[in-house]
Amino acid sequence: MAPLKGPGAPKTYDGSGLRIGIIHARWNTKLIDALLDGTKKALADAGVKEDNIVIQSVPGSYELPYAVKQLYSASQVQSSSTGIVGAAADLLGSTSDLSSLSLAPKPATATSPFDAIIAIGVLIKGETMHFEYIADAVSHGLMRLQLEGNVPVIFGLLTLLSEEQGLNRAGIAGKGGDEGHNHGLDWGSAAVELGVKRKGWVEGKYVD
Repeated sequence: MAPLKGPGAPKTYDGSGLRIGIIHARWNTKLIDALLDGTKKALADAGVKEDNIVIQSVPGSYELPYAVKQLYSASQVQSSSTGIVGAAADLLGSTSDLSSLSLAPKPATATSPFDAIIAIGVLIKGETMHFEYIADAVSHGLMRLQLEGNVPVIFGLLTLLSEEQGLNRAGIAGKGGDEGHNHGLDWGSAAVELGVKRKGWVEGKYVD
């Protein structure tokens, strides 16, 4: 019997018009690197352009919420600055009236605000309560950011009881030789889906 647990058959979305941010911790580098590779593969497979993927790192998982917030703010500043310069150029170079200027939304560029941000971290339980405190704080912090910040934040935090669990979830062969499943693939796909749907929702449209 096939296992009941899992995301089900993935839907396909066109990510060519998206800009995606990735913030990852550097603790447990072997697992992080594999998860990051899986995430980037899923984004590329969905058509997200390499120039529209920004990757930043922070020391540990506890820093993820702050970094996500600042990364999104930076993308908004980039977009505002570029928009002002572009609008000025359009006005100065236009020989037609203002009503002729296009107001239609444009595809994502390397200076557009992010359509989704993926936060990647790996916590492995040790001998103290450090694991529980960090996992709880980061989980609540990331949820709060996406609810208040109006941008999807994909939860790429693995909370593991053993290193073997990490290998299994990063698509790396463990003691039994089973490579498991790279969860980074799921996070990349989720970012594309939520990014596409968010674009529709802000325009009052429903996207299946």
